Amino acid sequence: MNLNKIRSIRGKNILFLQGPMGAFFAQLERRFSAAGAQTFRIGFNVGDYFFSAKQAYTPYRGTPDDWPEFIALFLQEYQIEMIFLFGDCRYYQSTAIYAAKNSGIEVFVFEEGYIRPDYITMERYGVNDYSLLSRDPVFYRDLKPKELLHPQNTETSGMKMGYSAIIYYLLGDFFSWRYPHYVHHRSFDSKKELYLLLRSAVRKYRYKFQERGIVDMVKGSWRKKYFFVPLQTHKDFQILQHSIYRSVETFIIDVLRSFGEYADAHHMLVFKHHPVDRGRKDYTDFIMAEAKSVGVATRVKVLHDVHLPTLLKHARGTVTINSTVGLSSLYHKTPTLTMGNAIYDVEGLTLPASGLDTFWSEQPPVDSALYQKFRQYLIENTQINGSFYGKLFLDEEEYS
Repeated sequence: MNLNKIRSIRGKNILFLQGPMGAFFAQLERRFSAAGAQTFRIGFNVGDYFFSAKQAYTPYRGTPDDWPEFIALFLQEYQIEMIFLFGDCRYYQSTAIYAAKNSGIEVFVFEEGYIRPDYITMERYGVNDYSLLSRDPVFYRDLKPKELLHPQNTETSGMKMGYSAIIYYLLGDFFSWRYPHYVHHRSFDSKKELYLLLRSAVRKYRYKFQERGIVDMVKGSWRKKYFFVPLQTHKDFQILQHSIYRSVETFIIDVLRSFGEYADAHHMLVFKHHPVDRGRKDYTDFIMAEAKSVGVATRVKVLHDVHLPTLLKHARGTVTINSTVGLSSLYHKTPTLTMGNAIYDVEGLTLPASGLDTFWSEQPPVDSALYQKFRQYLIENTQINGSFYGKLFLDEEEYS
C-alpha cells in the first residue's frame, strides 16, 4: 500500500495520537507538514511529547472519564479531517475512533505488519478483527492475479526499538506528575520494564544455548510429525477483544485436551513462546503440567527462539488464536486452524475452531491460488513498505 490510497492531504487538518514508541509519527508529522498539511498532536505523557515533532502539540492531562468530551471538542474546534493513530483497542484510541466516525472524519490505524518483514499495516478505521477487509472467499477468487514488486529492505533495528522503549518508559514514569491521570495500557513502571528488558536479553542467550540442535530435528526426525502452536503475548488485544479467550492459559488448555483425546499417538505438539513475552512470561511449567494431566507430556515440546519459518514449513499443521503467524503458516502452505477472529479466517484458507478435534487427523490443504490473491490484496490495500524502527519508503508526491 502506498499513501496515495489516501486522498490528497494538502491543506488538510490532520491529528496524530499515540504512535508506536519512538520517532515514527514525528517523521510522518514532518513529512505531512512539508506536503502542505496542518498537523496536530495530542500526547498523554512526556514520552509522547519527547517523540513528537513539537509542532501544535497539545498535552492531555485530564482524566480518562473526561477524554470523550475533550476529543470530541478538539476535533470540532480544529476542524480535524483525518486522524492517524497506532492500534485501535486501547482506550484513548478507541474513543477517538468512535468520536471521529460520529463526525465523518477519516481514521487511519497503524499496526505491526500483517506481512513480515519489511511491511507495516495501515487501514481505515480499524485493524485485525476491526478491519474492513472482506472474509468472503469469492471476493478474492474473482481478483485478477498480478505480480507485486518485492519490498525494499527496511533495515529494522532491534537496538533502535529497544532504546526507544527505554526512553519512552523512563520519561513517562519519571515525569508522571506532569500527566497525573494518564492510564497506560500496561505497567508504566520504568524500573520494572528495564528489568524485564534485561531478563529478556539474558533468556535469549540462554535459550539459544538450550535449543541448539533443535532446527536439525525439526528438519529431520520431527518433520511433518508435529503440530505447531505459536503463543501470543499475554496481554494481546487480539486475544482479549477478538477471541473467546481471556488468557493464553485457557487457549493452551483447550489445545492440549483436544490433542490428548484426538491426535495420533505418533504425533507431537510444539509450542513456541512469543519473543515479546520473553522477559515477561514463561509458560513451560504450566504447559508441561497440563500435558501431564492429559497424558501427552512425552509428546509435547516447548520452544522459545527457534527459527519461526523453519517450524512452520515442517509442521503438519498450525493452531493459533488469531496471530499474524497464521499468515506466515499459509505462506508455507501449512494447514492452519484459527481459534479466534482473524482477518485470514477465510474459507479455503483456514479452518475454524469448531474443527479442532478433527484437525489432528485431517488437514485440508491450503488453497494456494486463493492465498496468493488474498495476499496480493492484503499488500496492495493494507501494507506499507516500511518499519517503525527502520526505513520508511514513501513517495511524497503520491500523497500530496
